[in-house]
Amino acid sequence: MNWYLQSGRDSDVVTSTRIRFARNIQGFKFNLKTKNEVDKLKNKIKENLYSIGYNLKYLELKDMDDITKMSLVEKNLISPEYALNKNDIGAILINDEENICIMINDDDHLKIQVFSSGFELENTLNFAIELDKKIEDLLGYSINKKYGYLTTLPTNCGTGLKASVLVHLPALEKTRNIDRVFYTINNFDINIRGEYGQDNENAQNVYQISNKKTLGVTEQEIIENIKVVTNKLIEQERKARKFLAKDNIDLEDTIYRSFGILKNCRKISLDESQRLISNVKMGTDLGIIKELTDSKVQKLILFTKPASMQKYLGEQYETLERDIKRAEVIKNIMNEK
Repeated sequence: MNWYLQSGRDSDVVTSTRIRFARNIQGFKFNLKTKNEVDKLKNKIKENLYSIGYNLKYLELKDMDDITKMSLVEKNLISPEYALNKNDIGAILINDEENICIMINDDDHLKIQVFSSGFELENTLNFAIELDKKIEDLLGYSINKKYGYLTTLPTNCGTGLKASVLVHLPALEKTRNIDRVFYTINNFDINIRGEYGQDNENAQNVYQISNKKTLGVTEQEIIENIKVVTNKLIEQERKARKFLAKDNIDLEDTIYRSFGILKNCRKISLDESQRLISNVKMGTDLGIIKELTDSKVQKLILFTKPASMQKYLGEQYETLERDIKRAEVIKNIMNEK
């Protein structure tokens, strides 16, 4: 089973962990533009693909249809900007489990990404370092004694490490404590954004927590900082859930109404389904809802998103049809044996 359909440590609050290294290969200009330069870089990577190992496959963005690309975005494997803007020069290296996804020709030559379900910063970092070292030995990176790994954007220099976790914070939203908590952790040099990097609110109450600094800090210091902040968020979210659970009937009513609508609706929009699934996930994590497993909740989260839903069904649908099909998918997942 793919990592994003599994639950992991502290997955009641932390849905996933990502480690990303920004790297550029020696002998190539940064931020490649011309077809000749791009092809040379891609060919060098392809020539070493077998030696890199990990059963990685090389896929060109231009060979993917829009739904396939957007399904990768929905799984957080590639960024929305990369999917939209790098079609002619972009490619990825990806394994069958999809816990490794390397973006080629984003801002930098390589964005090496490793993913885990739940809260797994150290293990994910160790695996990413192993993969990164293998690629460095084969391809060679642009590196400077003073500034560390060199990147197109100065803000990514140094370690080139972006560590991030996705956190599900419905109780902090419902108790209206989210802004206060975020204001406090802003002092830790931490970025707080929506699931796909957007700054606006999101219906699923999922936020991305990541480091701001990559230069002048070690990989271990970055990880420790994210860990401290995330542990605080876990503590505050669980405290808020405990507070809501005191007024048990109101919380149960909200959760079971959400469950009932999802199970019985005949059509449902993406926004409404995300709000209701967020409630149902909290209800499942608290043991209020016994009818669903973690695996089913993870499927509901992913396969109600437009592109992933269409991949799941093997068909393309217009917007209104998608709302009808989304209701069918929800019912099928809930009724799975």
